[in-house]
Parts: sequence; structure tokens; C-alpha cells
Amino acid sequence: MSLTLTVLGTASPHPGPGCPCSGYLLRGGGAEVWVDAGFGTFAELRRHTDPARLTAVWISHLHADHSADLLAAVYALAHGGLTPPAPVPVYAPEGCAQRLAGFLGRPDVKFLDGILDFRPLYDGHVARHGGLTLAARSVVHDTEAYGLRAECDGSVLAYSGDSGPCAALTELARDAGLFLCEADIDAHREGEQVHLTPEDAGRTAREARARRLLITHVGPTLTRDAATERAATVFGDATAAAREGDTHAV
Repeated sequence: MSLTLTVLGTASPHPGPGCPCSGYLLRGGGAEVWVDAGFGTFAELRRHTDPARLTAVWISHLHADHSADLLAAVYALAHGGLTPPAPVPVYAPEGCAQRLAGFLGRPDVKFLDGILDFRPLYDGHVARHGGLTLAARSVVHDTEAYGLRAECDGSVLAYSGDSGPCAALTELARDAGLFLCEADIDAHREGEQVHLTPEDAGRTAREARARRLLITHVGPTLTRDAATERAATVFGDATAAAREGDTHAV
């Protein structure tokens, strides 16, 4: 399998019993990338790999349900005997390191230098690790946010992060073998387009001609099964729910 995705967590906006927030382990081309670091995902990451072996960390946006467990990583990598051989690149929106420093009461980010190497994302950002390419596109949310397109040996994974309906998300998912997409809300509030309904997710997958749709980040007004069924009705093709511990070949 040239590219695989392991689900670490899917919950929104807070973790539940046995259900951490957003987080995934992406493997391909000799690389291992932790994609989003929501509450509880660091412990789940350790079920599947040694965090000191991570090639990179990729953070879609700085809301806590996608980034808070970077704190756990800092403690583990700095003090828990899991120190990596070199600082791990962290691709994240500007200011991520400063947030960690502020939470820990540090005057600056120098304490992170030996373990994490923060590199700001931007629209069109591309990073390559071994045979794996990570490309970021700016998507619509209520904060700076990015979707991910990962490619390895002809396999393509697209990940929405948190996004409202937008052309950039459709292009990101174009012809993807697997489209990992949020379906957070039951319906849009008037004038608000910062998340996707299940129908939005299905429509985006259909317009992008993705081959498979994997529903994640289902909010408290929906159930995972209901959101997946609604998305499948619109997509009209292979649709499943992301479930903790599952690994998907892309």
C-alpha cells in the first residue's frame, strides 16, 4: 500500500469516551505524518507509531479541536523519553508556536527549537518528504484554515480540515482516491458558511469526481451514521464513516 490513512480521532468540537478530536496518521513514500492534533490524538498516535519517528506534523488550523494535543507532544518529546533525532517539521498557520509558548508561560518559543521546527502554511504551500507530497489550499472557515492534498506514487488523499463550501475545496479533492471530509452541521445558519452539511460533503465529492468519500468531524447535532447516509445519497458512490483505529488504503 503506497499511501494509507489511520484514523486517530473524529470528534467535534470536544472529545468523547473513546473518541478523540480530529487527528490522522498519514503514511506513504517512507514518511509518517501526523495530520491535525486534536484533543486526545497523541495517545492514539502512540498506538500506531513511535512519535519520535514522525517525519512531520501538519495542522489545518489553530482551533483547539485540531491542534491542542501539540501540548502533549511537546511534553513527550522534550521530557518523556521520546526525543526525535532531529526537530520535527510542523506545518501550521502562523502563530502556532507562540500559542504553545503562551499556554506554557514561556517568554518566547526558543524552548521548542530542539524538538519542533515550525513552518508557516500558506495557500499553495508544498512540502515533500521522501515520496510523499503535501500541498495546502486555503479554505473557507472562521479562522485561517487549510485543506490538504497528499500524493504518493499516483495515490491522492484530500482532506477538508474545517471548511465551508468553496471552489478551493472542490479543486483540492479533484480526482482524489480518498476524500476525507467534515460534515459538522445539520444545516447552515443564515449568512454562515464555515462548516459543511453532509449534503455539502457529498456534493463536493461528486463535483470533484473523488472515488471514495470518508465522512469525519460530525458535530453534536448529527450522528455519524446519519451524516454518512445523507452524504452518500448526494455523492452516489462509495461513502463510509471515519472510525477511530481504522486504516484506509488510498
